[in-house]
Amino acid sequence: MLRRRLALTVLATGLATAAGVIVTVALAFTRFEHESAWQRADAFVERIATLHPELLEQQRRNPEELAAFLRNLVLYDPDNRLYLLDGAGTVLVSTGERALPPGFRVAIQPVREAAARAAAGERASFVMGDDPEHMSADAVVAARVLSRAVIRPDNEPAGYLYVVCSKPALPPGRLQLLGMSLASAAVLPVLAVVLLASAIAAWVIVTVTRPLRVLSDEVARVAAGGFGAAAPLPAPADGNDDEIGRLRAGFHALVATLRRQWDELKRLDGFRRESVSNLSHDLRSPLTATAACLETLQGRWAGDAARAEDAKLLAVAQRNTHNAARLVRALGDLAQLDEPSFALHTVKVDLAELLDDITQRFQPRAAQQGVRLSFTQRGEAAPVAEVDVELFERALANILDNAFKATPAGRAVSIEAGRGEAVVRVTVADEGAGIAPEALPHLFDRHYQARSSVAPASSEEGKGLGLAIVQRIAELHRGRVAVASTPGQGTTVTLELPSS
Repeated sequence: MLRRRLALTVLATGLATAAGVIVTVALAFTRFEHESAWQRADAFVERIATLHPELLEQQRRNPEELAAFLRNLVLYDPDNRLYLLDGAGTVLVSTGERALPPGFRVAIQPVREAAARAAAGERASFVMGDDPEHMSADAVVAARVLSRAVIRPDNEPAGYLYVVCSKPALPPGRLQLLGMSLASAAVLPVLAVVLLASAIAAWVIVTVTRPLRVLSDEVARVAAGGFGAAAPLPAPADGNDDEIGRLRAGFHALVATLRRQWDELKRLDGFRRESVSNLSHDLRSPLTATAACLETLQGRWAGDAARAEDAKLLAVAQRNTHNAARLVRALGDLAQLDEPSFALHTVKVDLAELLDDITQRFQPRAAQQGVRLSFTQRGEAAPVAEVDVELFERALANILDNAFKATPAGRAVSIEAGRGEAVVRVTVADEGAGIAPEALPHLFDRHYQARSSVAPASSEEGKGLGLAIVQRIAELHRGRVAVASTPGQGTTVTLELPSS
């Protein structure tokens, strides 16, 4: 693609340059012709005005004889046409072939400019004026001021001797000769130059783009294999120190640095997941044993008035132990979900039936808290998707757990499911206190907890891993989760999964 663009650029530049040269040569040749014609016409009119200054008097005495005399003058210079003008530009005598109407005038300003330049001795440029034979086209003109013998002369010219120079046409023989010259002497050298320039341009394009092709292949190889690819990039063999060579060397250095950092990140991430998994596994047994001991003590002290204060402290310790056990279990589950080797065990299910079953299982808790729990299917199409049933139920349990914690007695929690365009949407909406807008972007951060104040250690609230687990489960199913909330009105969590 780059080579094609470069070739087109070179071709367009060559064509534009050739067109510019042709136009420049044509304009220069035209100007040369005009200058040559003006030089001849100016010399011609100078001779006539010098030898025959009494032309106006002759025209006044015998116009026909003067017209014949002027025609005789131009017999030996057929490219020029002579006109005798009065001071206003009216044609008095014409040597042209076309009969001009009485009172015919030419533009007087070019006539005066040509005469003024001749009087001042300026020979630098030609003057374009009217051609009475062809008034639609400008012609090269020359002029001289003519005077008339009067008793009281004024400053205005009495008349002008006006010459119009026409461009001679090439005869058929010369046109044929010109064509042959162009065909034999011009076309072949031009073709040779074009071929040579094309060959040089092709060599330049290939030379410039070959290193870029190699670099683009290396970029594609890194993009396809990632930074974890074991095979290193080949070292530059040509040793070029130009811009492309330095770019390739810089790319190799960048890839090497990124691979080192990637390996270090993989090592640290593996260490983190292994540590969390081991910590979670090691803490489960003592926490379970501690919870069992606390439950035993609670059973022994039940109904003992002397142990009433101890029983309160025991309840706090038991609640904190259960919270710690849930947190340790969540940490272990999240570490397991983060494992690159973790695989889903998906089946195609009707989520409406699954969600109805989950709703029935959560009804006792809803009744215990005085919260109304309901499930509704939107639309007639069944919301069918391929899911890992155990993980899906875990995600819904976490969402519902948060909804029950935020919803006071007498309010409602609703579950809805519907099929959209290529997705299945499951929403859980509560009528709780809602979440502050500044907390929404952080809800899926691990260990973040949206609440207005830090709860005491005895709180039964979660520790911020619930939605993180939900998000990870959604990602494993190639879906997404989103939260919308209005403070004082409630929160809606939407889970989108690909439909089947």
